[in-house]
Amino acid sequence: MTNSTRGQLATAIVAVLLLGLIAGFFYAYACSVMVGLADTDDRTFIAAMQAINANVRNAGFAPSFFGALIATAAAALLGVRRRPSRATVLLAAAALTYAVGGFLLTMGVSVPLNDELAAAGAPTTIADPAAVRADYEDPWVAWNLVRTIASTVAFGLAVAAVHDLGRIYRSRSRSSATIAPGASSAMK
Repeated sequence: MTNSTRGQLATAIVAVLLLGLIAGFFYAYACSVMVGLADTDDRTFIAAMQAINANVRNAGFAPSFFGALIATAAAALLGVRRRPSRATVLLAAAALTYAVGGFLLTMGVSVPLNDELAAAGAPTTIADPAAVRADYEDPWVAWNLVRTIASTVAFGLAVAAVHDLGRIYRSRSRSSATIAPGASSAMK
């Protein structure tokens, strides 16, 4: 296995881990956080989401959110430097899927919705909390489902790419094994 193939495999493994983390992050909102908050009153919902949004940009979130895009794109680019394989195509598809459906969707839809909710002010002073919640909750939940699906698809594509790269690694390792002198005639 060449150094570039080893590098692509190592980078793809990192991409799989980071994509798994970010897909799980979005999934947790889809199946638990937003489901639980749906049962709260309007002011509690607004206060909880404002607090979550104010604290989500942290050292635990940043590596998976930004790193998934960087590692997946880097793994794809490492494969383009030589003859592109199926694994490289899968990694490119994973990078594109996450870039559009996870990263850009978050930056272009979720973050602006979060900013609007923050701008609404303290939940205790909002004149019509039901309207503020209605403007936020349904679109946020719907778009989060899209980014959950996109991130999960990107994760699956990256897993398939690692599987392919692992097969390449194993086959090249076997074919490059040296046969001891005299062993070839004994194997016939």
